[in-house]
Amino acid sequence: MSTRSAYTNIKMSSIRILSALLTVFILLSTDIIKVHATQDELNAAADQRRTEEPDSNSIPSWPQGPHVSAEGAIVMEADTGTILYSKHADEKLYPASITKLMCCLVAVENCSLDETISVNQSAIDANRSDGSNMGLKAGESFTLEELLYGILINSANEACNAVAEHIAGSIDDYVVMMNERAAELGCTGTHFVTPNGLYDKEHYTTPHDMALIGRAFFSHSILCNISSTPRYTISANGAHEEHPLHSKNKLYKGGEYEYPDLVGSKTGFTSEARQTLVSCAERGGLRLIAVVMMEESPTQFTDTRELFEYGFSSFSLIDPAEYETGYAVSNSSFFNSTNGIFGSTAPLLRTAPSSIVVIPNTLKFSDLSSDIGYDNLNEGALARINYSYEGIPLGSTDIILNASNTPSFDFEMALSDGSPIVSGGSVSAALAAKASGDASVSANSVPEKKIYLNIYNVLKMIGIGIAAAALLYVLSLFLRKYFIRRRRLSEIKKSRSNVIKNRRLLRKNFKRGRHEGPSILSRKSSKNTRRRPDRDRRPYNKSKKNDAPMKKRAGEKKNNRENFKFPY
Repeated sequence: MSTRSAYTNIKMSSIRILSALLTVFILLSTDIIKVHATQDELNAAADQRRTEEPDSNSIPSWPQGPHVSAEGAIVMEADTGTILYSKHADEKLYPASITKLMCCLVAVENCSLDETISVNQSAIDANRSDGSNMGLKAGESFTLEELLYGILINSANEACNAVAEHIAGSIDDYVVMMNERAAELGCTGTHFVTPNGLYDKEHYTTPHDMALIGRAFFSHSILCNISSTPRYTISANGAHEEHPLHSKNKLYKGGEYEYPDLVGSKTGFTSEARQTLVSCAERGGLRLIAVVMMEESPTQFTDTRELFEYGFSSFSLIDPAEYETGYAVSNSSFFNSTNGIFGSTAPLLRTAPSSIVVIPNTLKFSDLSSDIGYDNLNEGALARINYSYEGIPLGSTDIILNASNTPSFDFEMALSDGSPIVSGGSVSAALAAKASGDASVSANSVPEKKIYLNIYNVLKMIGIGIAAAALLYVLSLFLRKYFIRRRRLSEIKKSRSNVIKNRRLLRKNFKRGRHEGPSILSRKSSKNTRRRPDRDRRPYNKSKKNDAPMKKRAGEKKNNRENFKFPY
């Protein structure tokens, strides 16, 4: 082998090695390798998803929902937030342009519709070359309402960026506002990175969260009006050129899959997210929000129509006040009666007006569970009754005071012939007018109001009052006699105790010769009429020479004891 041939081989080997190293470097430095499947493969995957059973179909006695080809789907009742249908509703998926619902919601909540917004070049540069747009140019000025038309009809990405920079100062700060608003709505699986939904691996949400966002979005009439407009033209003026807008949403009027009950809708698409769609429809007072994510066109429209028909045909709205009996005030003659003393009286408590509960047509009201709550009550509410079935909230109603039905009584005096006295007039004036035959009395008199007294209740209450008074009187007599007797017994016992005590003390003192005061003894001896004080007594002496005086004194004491009589 020649030297030149060996050099050529070495050179080719080096090129191959460098190519391999470069390929490895590219693979390692790339976060996500995009491999686009063919449309046939995508359709096959969609057909496979259609065979999956919806999660809501596993609920006992729940209406069986349709099988859709979306990876995630949900149907929510807008007023109560009740979930009627769900399929992988909490799975995190890429939303694409349905992100713009949150972008517009934050915009109308933080900016006036007629406020002027200038388009910066940075807003245009932040959009990708293949991203949807409305042809904005740097330096043009629009009102917020005009840009909302461009966002919701043309799905203009640069318009979202312009709104974000105007309200928050930068796109990143505006995204922070969007994430904060999502958390306030109860979204738990949502994280936004861009205001327009351009693909980012950290930009995701769930069908359930998008239903919550759609519920807030479609509560604004201006957003409902714009999101149901198929085409619109922003007329040219000194601040900007003319911008014709056209939507690709086929649910709109005149579209291939037009839905007559549609309130509003927003489409979305990226290669990673596939087709996404959030829509709202209303029929017979029932407003539904349907979300489908990761679909293939045009099944996002057909599945949405099918979900709406399922919701409208399988669920109804009811007023719980017409069925609720478990928490009603009992019908007693005091609280609520049709034959009370002053006629019919209204209940003290009642359910709030215009309360609604969503109930499946396969269930009865008695099948629902209910509980009382006291947290986060509305103004004027005393409590809240929450209704559910198998853990699924179906609605609630507030318990309030029945202030509007507080009974009032208009007492009127009637004349001898039964005609009422003129309203606002005095008795004497009415009598005088009647005597003079004044015709204006009957003409200006108000309709007669009669108040019927229920004799049974009157007699019952009088009887109860008399019985209560008699019982109190008998009880007072008994207590009086009882306590008087106890007081007398106590006094007698105390008196006897004092007598016994005095007797004992008197005997004791007498035995010791310490009796004071007038003598109460009858003494036979007149020689010794007064007891000698103790200090004058001579000490006892057993000597024989003193035996006679001592015996004499002992005899006297013995006589005194025998002749002594107690005064008691």
